[in-house]
Amino acid sequence: MDLIDGILSRRTTNGPFRPEPVSREHQHLLMRVAASAPSHFNSQPWRFVLIENPDTIAQVAEISGQSMQQLIEQGVFFERYRRYFRFSETEMDQRRDGIYIDHLPGPLRPFTRQVFSDAGLNLMRRLGVPARLGEDNRKLVAGSPLLLAVLLDRAEYRPGELSAFYSVFGMGGAVVNIWNVVGSLGMGIQFVSTPMEIPEQWQRLRDLLRVPATLELMAVYRLGYLPGTDRRPTIDWSSRHRKRLSQYVFRETCATPERDAADMVQADPVG
Repeated sequence: MDLIDGILSRRTTNGPFRPEPVSREHQHLLMRVAASAPSHFNSQPWRFVLIENPDTIAQVAEISGQSMQQLIEQGVFFERYRRYFRFSETEMDQRRDGIYIDHLPGPLRPFTRQVFSDAGLNLMRRLGVPARLGEDNRKLVAGSPLLLAVLLDRAEYRPGELSAFYSVFGMGGAVVNIWNVVGSLGMGIQFVSTPMEIPEQWQRLRDLLRVPATLELMAVYRLGYLPGTDRRPTIDWSSRHRKRLSQYVFRETCATPERDAADMVQADPVG
């Protein structure tokens, strides 16, 4: 796959992976592309744990599923991230950011916009949606042939100092390199984010992975080869829109938004 095409076609995988293991060749390739990212003074602060053991993956999956159920039942997830939810194609096209909630259980579809209100949350509890979402999340992680833990070296990652910014910046580049390459390998990747939302659950992951005091656990991802079909979770969304240039790029100073390509063609007709 052409590099630019690969970057522009990058997608997060919300559904399941095929069950076969990720080849050692592909695992090491992903580690090499991660290590090619720039870092402050070539400090290379990132560390990675490749996890294939089914028992370990099952334990991570259990923690992730419990975290999801807890977040939904308590309403924490919706309170924390409500501002990112979009409920129509028109709204998504206007804002061009956030996530478009386009896949809901049948009983909830008539109440799409109210789903994340207090009344909607009560309805979801009565319908058992939090437990179902937690189980969906557990199954997705449990069915992933490879998990990737991303850590930072505490000798470089020192919160409160510029080194912390430099380290996170470099780590972001390393992870983005992985994210942009998986598609060319027929693979997908998704952030296992729910345990991070609950400190005690995140500590369980630290303990499970035996993270030493010299390292800081920053993120966990699930990876695998993509199936031929796209099975979606109980509640799912699309997030393929990107802002127009005029919404995030400026020319010379922050006072002048960049013109979008279509506007430039209309303003400067040829012929």
